[in-house]
This record gives sequence, structure tokens and C-alpha cells, in this order.
Amino acid sequence: MLELPIVERKTPRARKPEWLRVKLPIGQEYKKVRTLVDEYNLHTICQSGNCPNMGECWGAGTATFMILGNTCTRSCSFCAVKTGRPPEYDEDEPRRVAEAIKLMEVKHAVITSVNRDERKDRGAEIWHQTVKLVKEYSPETTIETLIPDVRATWDALERMISAGQEVVSHNMETVERLYRKVRPQAKYHRSLEQIQRTKDFGKRTKSGIMVGLGETDEEVFQIMDDLVAHGCDVLTIGQYLQPTKMHLEVADYIHPDKFAEYKAVGLEKGFDFVESGPLVRSSYHAERHL
Repeated sequence: MLELPIVERKTPRARKPEWLRVKLPIGQEYKKVRTLVDEYNLHTICQSGNCPNMGECWGAGTATFMILGNTCTRSCSFCAVKTGRPPEYDEDEPRRVAEAIKLMEVKHAVITSVNRDERKDRGAEIWHQTVKLVKEYSPETTIETLIPDVRATWDALERMISAGQEVVSHNMETVERLYRKVRPQAKYHRSLEQIQRTKDFGKRTKSGIMVGLGETDEEVFQIMDDLVAHGCDVLTIGQYLQPTKMHLEVADYIHPDKFAEYKAVGLEKGFDFVESGPLVRSSYHAERHL
């Protein structure tokens, strides 16, 4: 009788807790947003980043548009956006984004982008033209731009943030100790300086971090202090969720009570507004802090 080899099973991954369950995307508004995104050949971080809130946000008629293509020059170990050398540089993209936002009748638009490190201006001109056209097509629409790290190309930063947007966000993503593992091509203090320069330019500033990557409470409180000291007005805190098996594993699922504590501490430390919860992402309910 043939004996089959014994295969040891790996320890099963911890199941997601109840508070991380989300509703499936349904409804007419969801279909409308999906149709417009497809029709105008647009990219959204909702899709590229596997956002758990896509059903809720699209069902409410909102989306976070991602410009400069959907291929990033960075290889962050938490992010689902594909990595490589971007082949496209679509100069018509600003017009299409502006038209879609007008058709959707968006009251508060959030726009983000991949990193374009191969570009001397880091994609700043497309950023500037996109915001400018959205304001031209939809004068009553307020805009938040979630911009990438410009690698200390400060003239590019000024071009990115000078077209009339009300809020400029740049995510720190994680605590300083974990930067090399989570954001290997970024620098903690460089990102802080970018936020400070944005504040000095006169913009309302915002940043976001993930928890559940192995950070301590003390480290979370320290990054709060660092952000407040560098002029950050708004902070978002959300649970890290592993997008694929190729990305960093979740170290901890943080309980909603801990998120409530982080919010209270953040407000005490001086942020104008803190959005903190398991499913919070940087653009989640972005209109609230305006």
C-alpha cells in the first residue's frame, strides 16, 4: 500500500475580527460612479489600492481619483498599487478628471497619484493642471490633494500645491522605526519637512498613518507629536490590511476602543481634527474636516 507523505500545515492566519466586515458594493450610485470611471478611462485609488470602503464611498457618489497613471515607481511593502517604470504620461488626463467630477456633481473631490520619481518635476505639472481644471469646471467643488513624496524637490512641491486646492495631504503611513520595512524609498524626516513646507505655503495640512504593523502606543504618540510640531492640522488613523500574500502581514488587529483612545490623544495634542477607526483611510469622509 502506497503511503502518502505527511504534509505539515502552516498555522492558519488569524481571521479578521467582526468590526472589519464591510458591505458589498451595490446600488445605482455605485453603478454610476463605476460607469464614469470606465467611460473616462480614469484610475481610482479605491480600485488600485483595494480599499475596503469602495462600496460605501461609491454608493454615496464619491471616489478618490488617482492621476499620473496606475504604475508607481516606489515599492512600498504595504501598498497594492502596481510597481514598475510607468510607460504612460497622459497630458489629457486633467481634462477627463475634471469632466468626470463635474458629471458626478462632487462637492468635495479627493485626488491622489502614484509616485513619478523618473520625472524631473515629479508629475507636478499634471497635478497643477488637474486641480486648475477641476476648479474651472466645478467652481463650487472643494479639493483635497493627497500628494506623494517629492524627494525634496521643493519647486515641484510648490507647483503641485499652488493651483487652488483647499487641503493638501501627505501620508506618513507608519512610525519612524518601521520606515525601512514599510516605506523603503521614503525618509521619515523628509516627509515631515514636506508637510511643514506645505503649511508654510498657507495650506490646510493633513496626514495619515496605519496601525497594526507592530508599532507601540508610545511610537504612535511620538509621530503625533512630530506631526503637530511640523504644522499638520488633520490626522487619519486606520487599520493596516494586507492586500495580497506578497505584502507585509498584519501584526495586530487593533480594537475600536484603542482607535477611540488614539483620537482623544490626538485632539489633546493639538490636531484640529482626527478621524480614527479600523476602516478609516486617508480620504475616508474627507469632507468632514472642512
